Amino acid sequence: MVGADGAWSRIRPALSDATPGYTGVTLVETGLDDCDTRHPALARMVGNGTVLATAAGKALLVQRNSNGHFRVYATFRAPLDWQLAADVDLGDAAAVRAHLLKMFDGWDNNLLDLLRHHDGEFVNRPLFVLPVPHTWEHRPGITLLGDAAHLMPPVGLGANLAMLDGSDLAQALLTESTLDDAVRAYEDLMLPRSARSAADCAGVLDDLIPPTDG
Repeated sequence: MVGADGAWSRIRPALSDATPGYTGVTLVETGLDDCDTRHPALARMVGNGTVLATAAGKALLVQRNSNGHFRVYATFRAPLDWQLAADVDLGDAAAVRAHLLKMFDGWDNNLLDLLRHHDGEFVNRPLFVLPVPHTWEHRPGITLLGDAAHLMPPVGLGANLAMLDGSDLAQALLTESTLDDAVRAYEDLMLPRSARSAADCAGVLDDLIPPTDG
């Protein structure tokens, strides 16, 4: 059995008692549609890739997707239930927008337009990670890959590692003499690699959104 079922894996408890913990960082996601036509200034700013702006422990990230859609993330450190202290109903897009614009007050107007001109709702996405390192004692017949094995901040490595995990496991299954030998070989390669990568990603997150004192 291969647990490839993500952050809240139902397979993981068969190997590990670890559960994801909140990083203290939240992303609030929204998006803009048909930006090349409707928001040409923003389209020029973003170009064909991604723009990341950070200051004072906050960040705005915008990523171009297909068909001129921009995915936007407002990122900040806050308690898991930050909306309660802020008295913001996450289902009230106008209230969330007003709160975010106040939070990012003073930022460049082009960046704030990413929040002002959003289409649809805002989605709260608190970031959870597994402990670093996350390891387990080998158990015949079962293993983990991807976020189920090494949930880490989404700063560019997680999905790539999941694909590499799958490739390495497949290679081990082809080259090792028994199924159990293959799983052991895969885990011996994957576990230390994922520990290094998770530590690196945690460092990148702290650099982007520095922890607050206290």
